[in-house]
Amino acid sequence: MGINWRWRWWLLVLGVAVIVAKDAKAEEPLVTRIAFGSCANQSAPQPIWNAVIEFDPQLFIWLGDNIYGDIRRPFKLFGKERTIGPWKNVPRFVPSSEQEMESRYLKAKTNPGYSRLRQTAKVIGTWDDHDYGLNDAGKEFGRKVTNQRLLLDFLDEPQDSPRRKQDGVYASYTFGPMSRQIKIILLDTRYHRDPLRSDGSMLGISQWTWLEKELNGPKTAITIIGSSVQVISNLSATTGPLFYLESWGRFPKERNRLFKLILDSKREGIFFISGDVHFGEISRYDCATGYPLYDVTSSGLTQAVEKVVPSPLSFIVRVVAWLTPTTMRVMSKNCRFRSCTYGQPNFGAIEIDWSATPMTLKLEVRDVNGYPVTSVKFPLLELQSHSMNSTASSKVEHQRHCSLEVKLPWLVRYRLAILFYVTLAVLLLAVIGFLYAVISACRLCFCKRKLD
Repeated sequence: MGINWRWRWWLLVLGVAVIVAKDAKAEEPLVTRIAFGSCANQSAPQPIWNAVIEFDPQLFIWLGDNIYGDIRRPFKLFGKERTIGPWKNVPRFVPSSEQEMESRYLKAKTNPGYSRLRQTAKVIGTWDDHDYGLNDAGKEFGRKVTNQRLLLDFLDEPQDSPRRKQDGVYASYTFGPMSRQIKIILLDTRYHRDPLRSDGSMLGISQWTWLEKELNGPKTAITIIGSSVQVISNLSATTGPLFYLESWGRFPKERNRLFKLILDSKREGIFFISGDVHFGEISRYDCATGYPLYDVTSSGLTQAVEKVVPSPLSFIVRVVAWLTPTTMRVMSKNCRFRSCTYGQPNFGAIEIDWSATPMTLKLEVRDVNGYPVTSVKFPLLELQSHSMNSTASSKVEHQRHCSLEVKLPWLVRYRLAILFYVTLAVLLLAVIGFLYAVISACRLCFCKRKLD
């Protein structure tokens, strides 16, 4: 009888412990505001942290280029070290030492604005090329093991974290109570990535296996997949051969594999967040999973395309963005500029209204003052497989965002390059005409003097 009593006692204690654990899980705070960003040069002013703090996020997500750790040589067409041109003899970007990387991380971490954010919000993140250690680098980069440790130190990752024992910094997190959970999946698009133009692997075997397990795991109301480079948009298909951007679109087989993995998992409520490109935009693709897949790109916190030109010439960047054809970008009257891209410093903002009927999701890119520059707002039900057939308007949107950039007619796809080369030809002809006129005038003047 004594033994039975002890067993009953321990079973009672165990049952109470399970109930307490479940209650503790249910009492986890509800997450309603998430901020994210990328491309923060530690040596540049960072006033944008004030706007991020004012947004009052419970979570902040780094999407890469959290520091600029590599060394950038200046553009040089002539001289001993030529970094551009067909006679280029040295790379423009070179890795910095471990000590220099540590110094740059320390400078970023002790920035007053970022330090204040860390006191009020949980910070997680992944990396991109410049904090990985070298511009546009992939699996061939030799210092990735050391730099992985430095990144995880910057993120205050515990010493016993699985991220410190694996090859790559990919990770997943779950926040919120059971019925309103948010799952964050952060990808590593550098450690295992094959060379650009190879159409090889983006994530590597081990990370693909891990990602499949994560997507097929317990369902959550929302799943956010963070990628350092854009997933939906493939502007390189329309900006080449003038310039190319890194994106999943440069690895079409891998992107198709990602979409199929999401479709096969039957997981709903998924959208992407990304960085890297030094401008902000929201893109969308409707032909992958049975519901719209959004990708909110925020780049960067300090680095932005309009900052590379004098302020009076910013309109040129905006005209180029407007002329760049894209089938993926979400166009809205609410955008600050007609192109629905934003080339000044920015951060991403996610707001979930769990109490609304139906629950709503707002995805935004915000400027240095915290004002939205492009945004979308929709019921969470839209990210379910049955949503595509709900209304006539949704069918129209479906058609608009169902054609990839690479399938555009060549005249539309390459209109930016055509315009550039035509403009260049006109300018060249104008210069030749001017020189011809000058030479003709000089000869006429010379002949007149000779006759006199």
